[in-house]
Amino acid sequence: MMFSLGTSIMAINFRDGVILGADSRTTTGAYIANRVTDKLTQVADTIWCCRSGSAADTQAVADIVQYHLNMYAITNNAPPNTQTAAAIFQELCYDNKDALSAGIIIAGFDHRHGGQVYSIPLGGSLHKQSYAIAGSGSTYIYGYCDANWKEGMTEEEGINFVKGALGEAIKWDGSSGGVIRMVVLTAKGAVRHLYLPDNGYTGPGSKPIS
Repeated sequence: MMFSLGTSIMAINFRDGVILGADSRTTTGAYIANRVTDKLTQVADTIWCCRSGSAADTQAVADIVQYHLNMYAITNNAPPNTQTAAAIFQELCYDNKDALSAGIIIAGFDHRHGGQVYSIPLGGSLHKQSYAIAGSGSTYIYGYCDANWKEGMTEEEGINFVKGALGEAIKWDGSSGGVIRMVVLTAKGAVRHLYLPDNGYTGPGSKPIS
């Protein structure tokens, strides 16, 4: 079984939606099992999650939530909102807290509520936040986030905030590394960004999801 016990994940609200971000290093103890893991998982059209903990556990939970959200959309003839997704994630994580190693951040956008961010740490509690950070690398960036966070950021400011925070986490946490992946969710849909470690994660740009 592959475990991703070292990681840095985060999600934030900004003026027009939400941004999710993560590093890409998967570790098994001191061994780096995968340098380019994708820890950002889509569970509905405009709802994504960031995964930390056991890769096997979080992938299984995300798959189950995706199934329930698909059934919700069919039954209600309407897309699920972020709060519904977060509630399903929490129920699974809390009911199985003794068997799972899963820390999850859920973020999404809908036209009624706008952007929303929820975090579920180990143990299965649920917290709605303006921004959320998790994983081993998060312990190094609480001060950075407190000093640089502000409400109502533009998309560019939000991207730079996430990129800067994850860059610091990767710099100081030996279990975090690789590339920085982001998803920007707005009324226009989802756009994925990829930043390489060359030149301090300043490029390349971004590419829309096909």
